[in-house]
Amino acid sequence: MIKISVIHTGKVYVSPALPFKDSVKNPNPFQLSLLSLYGRKNRIWLPVSAYLIEHPKGLLLFDTGWSREVSPRGEYDRIAQVKHMGVGHFLLNQALLPQGEALVEQLAEKNILPSNIDCVIMSHLHTDHASGLRQLVGAKRFLVSAPELDDTKKFPIRYVASMWEGINFETFDFAETGAGPVGKSFDFFGDGTVELINIPGHTSGLAAMKISNGDKFVLLFSDGGYAEKSWKEEIPPGTALDENLSLKSLQWISKVSKMSNCVESLANHDQNIIPHEIII
Repeated sequence: MIKISVIHTGKVYVSPALPFKDSVKNPNPFQLSLLSLYGRKNRIWLPVSAYLIEHPKGLLLFDTGWSREVSPRGEYDRIAQVKHMGVGHFLLNQALLPQGEALVEQLAEKNILPSNIDCVIMSHLHTDHASGLRQLVGAKRFLVSAPELDDTKKFPIRYVASMWEGINFETFDFAETGAGPVGKSFDFFGDGTVELINIPGHTSGLAAMKISNGDKFVLLFSDGGYAEKSWKEEIPPGTALDENLSLKSLQWISKVSKMSNCVESLANHDQNIIPHEIII
């Protein structure tokens, strides 16, 4: 039996064209920021998810959500956010984190300490996924794909490296397995129950997690799309590093999500998803 807990760690406030690319206005990152009228218009709050996977072979986390560092004095703290993520990232996406909703706080409610976590696995290292890393110091392992870590050096403006200061990342390379949109994946336990599948586009090293019991599976596709409608209507994210790969990955997500043995297929920021538990 594998148990997956879908956890919301606050919300992120963005222009609607960031999660759902506007093919007419085709916004660039500046247009998505608070400095532009387009970036301010109709901004939306999206949940920020992290996942606790209770597996017979270990206790895993997939992503970390917002850290308490974004709001030490209340659920919305502009000054703290700018300090934590920098002005540029704050203009692109703001955080809201009520008391008790940081991942480490919710784990404590389950009597789980960072030291109980066997591995923290990162889908990618953008702010709303990596913010909580430092609060999990004490976990046994921290894992991210080698191409993702490379992206943080090639495109540093897209990341906030201080969020993993002091974290000793292990990296993995995707193997040529034929799985996923570009045929690359990494089998975490070596038994097919937890696969990290490369779904590039949003970032080069973006990883979806496919959790299987040999019969049924759950797909956690991170920012490969921002909601169910992303893959149903083929709407890629608005800030893809590679738009063609982003669409190719989304088409693969759509194909897999429609399989009869897919129990759930979850985007990290889907407004229609509420915290819940899945058992397979």
